[in-house]
Amino acid sequence: MAEAHASPPDGQAPSAETIDQLRLKLENIVGVENVITDQAEREFYSQDIYKRGELVSLVIRPGMIDELSAGVAAATQAGFTVAPRGGGMSYTSGYIQEVPGAVMVDMCRMNRVKEINTEDMYVTVECGCTWSQLHEALKDKGVRTPFWGTLSGIRATVGGALSQNAIFFGSGQFGLATESVQSLKVVLADGTIVPTGTLSTKGSTPFSRHYGPDLTGLFAGDTGAFGFKAEATFRLIRKPAFEDSVSFAFDEYDVCADAICELTRAGIASEVFGFDPNLAEIRLKRESIMKDIMSLKGVATGGSSILEGVKDAAKVVLSGRRYMDEVVYTANAVIEGNSKAVVEAGIAEARRICKVKGREIANSIPKIIRANPFMPLNNVLGPEGQRWIPIHGIVPLSKAKETWKKIYDLFAEYKERMDKYEIIHGFLISGASTNMFLIEPVMLWPDERFAIHERTLDDAVLKRIPKYDFVPEATALVDEIKNRLCRLFLEQGAAHLQIGKTYLYREGRDRETWKLLEGIKDLVDPQRRVNPGSLGLD
Repeated sequence: MAEAHASPPDGQAPSAETIDQLRLKLENIVGVENVITDQAEREFYSQDIYKRGELVSLVIRPGMIDELSAGVAAATQAGFTVAPRGGGMSYTSGYIQEVPGAVMVDMCRMNRVKEINTEDMYVTVECGCTWSQLHEALKDKGVRTPFWGTLSGIRATVGGALSQNAIFFGSGQFGLATESVQSLKVVLADGTIVPTGTLSTKGSTPFSRHYGPDLTGLFAGDTGAFGFKAEATFRLIRKPAFEDSVSFAFDEYDVCADAICELTRAGIASEVFGFDPNLAEIRLKRESIMKDIMSLKGVATGGSSILEGVKDAAKVVLSGRRYMDEVVYTANAVIEGNSKAVVEAGIAEARRICKVKGREIANSIPKIIRANPFMPLNNVLGPEGQRWIPIHGIVPLSKAKETWKKIYDLFAEYKERMDKYEIIHGFLISGASTNMFLIEPVMLWPDERFAIHERTLDDAVLKRIPKYDFVPEATALVDEIKNRLCRLFLEQGAAHLQIGKTYLYREGRDRETWKLLEGIKDLVDPQRRVNPGSLGLD
């Protein structure tokens, strides 16, 4: 007979006695050292990059799937809500809670690379593994995953990216993070472990995503609403032997958007991305010449030969920061291939597309990013210590210019109020696969920083940048603009990564589609204990 526990009333913080009863049980499952009760630590786990949530009661750090299963089951049976946390780089309330007293599940100990199979071309990892750790495990094997990481991959986890979905390395040709995964092991609210893909076939291996209904896809991009991703298997490709990059400048945003869209349609680039002049300037303020020089080690060893690598490094040094002197809007393309001729052809095609209305500039930015893909995350604050928040949308290529203009018009509407509180904005733009245009306006403003910022930035950076007091009027204005942007994206029919509890996913769903999603939630989490509010599922 199961041990009886008093359940906390819905919407209210659990009592100290109830928390203590659960703590003892969880300590028996994951070990005393992996149950966190300290107030400051619980406050840290109750915030993301943008917002503080309600205080969690306990934090657990399971070290294997059986501990995760037992820990989740113990918490939900005791009436607690539970939520998964990966690297903590969310800015959309992906894991922070709207109701006090939850149990936060930190996946950081479940970070092992379990199998690298170069015969059947797949790799299996625990979902607390970071993209940087996976990259290191594969780099000498001659293989990689098609999508191979986010810009925050030094901390961002595989599980986080599969829950929230993500874009960057490899996205130009292979799409989003969830398009490279084949199978999952998912822990449901009651502790049940569900395999997907061919991993669910008796006597088989996770070599394929597809056999019957796509259950892997069911849990991909669910923002942790349907269960806890414990293990993931990705397909592998042979690592391209050659790469190069090229960069261009444009005088107008609409011409830049056209170029990014055409590069995306062409499907020639592993990454296609650009910046507006404001974000380019912010990057230049943030990045020091010394960091560029430190990056040269990677550039110098990243060429197809030592001589070519040294020549690449020399170009970065010689161009220095002058490459941005006359830049307004930029587009960058990274081309990969298994022969030098393939790469050269891709570079030639990029030039043909972009030189019609643009001009070629030094390719320092893509060179440095590719040489050091998982840099320290000193960009979670602005170059002068400002708070930072990105809000993005993914639109069809035909709506790229229209959407960008509407966002510019919205910022123009708020210009006077934004200037009052020193709120500045910029844009990151990117293509994915052959059919998606991502536009990400960002805002920076002087305001207080959180513990998560203090723990993410390098000590040297923290010592250099100023600290600010809380400015409630500025935060309220940023919130207002953020909500307007979310509404604008909804009206444009945009899709989103990092849906969390921020983007208007529920409001935009077809009625019958939403009924189906509610039914799935009722099946996998009938008491609504797993990350409530995520996806709009209460």
